[in-house]
Amino acid sequence: MALLNFRKKDARVSPVNGQIEAFLKDYSIEVMPRTAQKVDDFKALLPAGTRVYIAHMIGTPIDDMVGTARRLAADGFEVMPHFPARIIADKTTLGDWIARYQGEAGVDQALLLAGGMKNPVGEFHSSMQLLESELFDKAGFKRLHFAGHPEGNRDIDPDGRMKNVMQALEWKQEYYERSGLEMALATQFAFDAKPIIAWVDGLAKAGITIPVHIGIAGPAKLQTLIRFAIACGIGPSLKVLQKRAMDVTKLLLPYQPNDVIIELAAHKAANPDFNIACAHFFPLGGIKANANWAIEHGGASARPINPT
Repeated sequence: MALLNFRKKDARVSPVNGQIEAFLKDYSIEVMPRTAQKVDDFKALLPAGTRVYIAHMIGTPIDDMVGTARRLAADGFEVMPHFPARIIADKTTLGDWIARYQGEAGVDQALLLAGGMKNPVGEFHSSMQLLESELFDKAGFKRLHFAGHPEGNRDIDPDGRMKNVMQALEWKQEYYERSGLEMALATQFAFDAKPIIAWVDGLAKAGITIPVHIGIAGPAKLQTLIRFAIACGIGPSLKVLQKRAMDVTKLLLPYQPNDVIIELAAHKAANPDFNIACAHFFPLGGIKANANWAIEHGGASARPINPT
């Protein structure tokens, strides 16, 4: 009976839901060079003009990053490469990366973040230092995104509180107000809508008006998600996965982001000023699986350029 109930719950979002379609409009997705290589045709999976982030993991050659950016740009997508501060050796290296992305792929937007390394390889250790280099400004970048952490970040606040994170957000808010740049907070993924809603509401109360692009984990095996969640320091919402793992009727079924999307979409529909601008997908179970889920649930907002 439990299995039947689970399927019934999933089925209620199979037809396109207006709130979900609105929430998925202009969604973005993240790839890595090695995962992008497995996709024959992005235009058969993603809507025209989709913003595609390219994650720069330590050890990935810049040639692979720029090559992926060039391919995606040629297919008509908005390309947003990661610039992880702690893997960038110096200002010369940063300038070279910017020039290559611009010259070879026409990139004018980037996600600036500290990166997961504990010890920087060079002079940069934070996204704010990258911004203060003024190289993005001199290169004429029009859009800059920064990492957001709805459940905190123990690399920044080891005590589990959000004092340092909020100080950094206040600094970025001030820059946002005076620079005129298009900016956003692209957040870590979470599995429970309630902590996300509380965090976004808390930002508003603190005067942080930078738009939020909320991180959503795409469809994947439960074991895969738990592994990534632990590695990424996911907090309270990890309990959603742990609870599911204890239910043998759901253990072998792939996770889908239906519940968190339904609740966030409904909250956004009921509160239009709620500061989530769009969804940002982490395709932990594969780009094709994530894109197909979005097509199924997002209607016209998620239809690919060249549907197959």
